[in-house]
Amino acid sequence: MDPEYDWLSLKKGEEVVWADTPHEYSLVPALAIGLPLCLVLVGIPIVASAVLQHRNTNYVVTTDALYAKTGVLSRNVQRIEFGKVQDTSYQQSVLGTRFGYGTVDLSTAGGGGVEMQFRNIAEPREVQSLINERLGGDETGDEDAADVLDDILAELKAIRTAVEGEERDAADAPER
Repeated sequence: MDPEYDWLSLKKGEEVVWADTPHEYSLVPALAIGLPLCLVLVGIPIVASAVLQHRNTNYVVTTDALYAKTGVLSRNVQRIEFGKVQDTSYQQSVLGTRFGYGTVDLSTAGGGGVEMQFRNIAEPREVQSLINERLGGDETGDEDAADVLDDILAELKAIRTAVEGEERDAADAPER
């Protein structure tokens, strides 16, 4: 495994599908503010923290789950299995639209809103589509649901026929 992803502990059979760090152009706002302020030494922490945060953030999509690693002095690794993901969305700022980066938000069932974010990643719409494909959010999922509903309807019709047949038999039977 790539030493850059030594923090990632995959289950047996789990494979990395997509991995990335924040887009390098997402540093532009911090640099635009921090570099001029470096003349008075105030900008040095702004630039340094933005660069360190950028270098210490990783996002991974595997065959089983989503991972986000953040932290400069400490490490925070978050994992969400695909079965728990309820909703995905993406957003792009004006700079993000211009330079091709944005944020993908992931909400889980039973969670209180957005549980995980892939911040400032390249091509957020494509990443959201990749995640939705892994979730089964494509057309085959709709067909599976329709098949289940058809099976339920057929079973209900069979039950109705059986019940109506028993009622007819009871009405036709001679009284004792």
